[in-house]
Amino acid sequence: MDNASVITMFTLSGLNDIANYRVTLFSLTLLCYCMIWLVNLTIIVTVIFDTNLHEPMYIFLCNMCINSLYGTLGFYPKFLIDLLSATHVISYAGCFLQAFVLHSSATADVSILVLMSYDRYVAICRPLVYRLVMTKQWMSVLIFVAWLLPFCLMLISTISTLTLRLCGSHIPKIYCVNFLIGNLACSKSIANKVIPAFNYSFYFAHFIFVTWSYMKLIRMCRASRKNRSKFMQTCLPHLLCLIIFVTCLLFDFVYTRFGSKHLSQGLQHFMAMEYLLIPPLFNPLIYGLILTKIRIRIHSVLCRKHAFI
Repeated sequence: MDNASVITMFTLSGLNDIANYRVTLFSLTLLCYCMIWLVNLTIIVTVIFDTNLHEPMYIFLCNMCINSLYGTLGFYPKFLIDLLSATHVISYAGCFLQAFVLHSSATADVSILVLMSYDRYVAICRPLVYRLVMTKQWMSVLIFVAWLLPFCLMLISTISTLTLRLCGSHIPKIYCVNFLIGNLACSKSIANKVIPAFNYSFYFAHFIFVTWSYMKLIRMCRASRKNRSKFMQTCLPHLLCLIIFVTCLLFDFVYTRFGSKHLSQGLQHFMAMEYLLIPPLFNPLIYGLILTKIRIRIHSVLCRKHAFI
């Protein structure tokens, strides 16, 4: 028999083992969240207000920073509240909303990273047609699809999880994800196996495209000193961000599905939140330090403010 019941609240993995460090951890988390907003907003505002940066590469970067703020908004406010509360619960609707925000943000990141890879491929491998290919109209279509497609796919995935009858309410993580909610189902449905399998295959194809484009880029850059310089200047930050994002996502993916209960709870929590901490914080810093136009623009603004002071 199914022991299904009406679930109105979910219990998240507890933070009882850090009871003596709540204030310290709250302060550090709040500081990290403020830093995430600061570095991402700096890039966004710089790109928006500097017309010299209204190029595909910088527009895609701006969208990646916007997506970082969107994704972290689905986690940090609730986590900060949990750090100071005795119970760690989330409403039924809130859990599904959080899962949707986190999933759609992660998949939108993949789409935007693919667009940035495509942009670098055309710029270096087909420079003569770059202006013809990367027009404002085509760039707008690519950005629209990069946002719309992940939202639609994750909406379908979330709706399919919503249809499940649940026999439990404890989620062994500090935030909600569809996979763990699905594990609470009284019985598995075909849709909840087919839809995730399709999504994994679809985004795995994205990584195949990125790998193929970089193989082409590296082959092209080996034959030209000018292309090597362009690769180091514009492709290197993208490659570093891609490696950081994939590594963090794989750690979370593997832990969520095959994680060991023998790990300390503190380490489990860090592995759960690392992709919501490291990429949003370090990606803007990497681009801000390596991309010359952005670095010069930010430096000039800071120097101007310092002169007024």
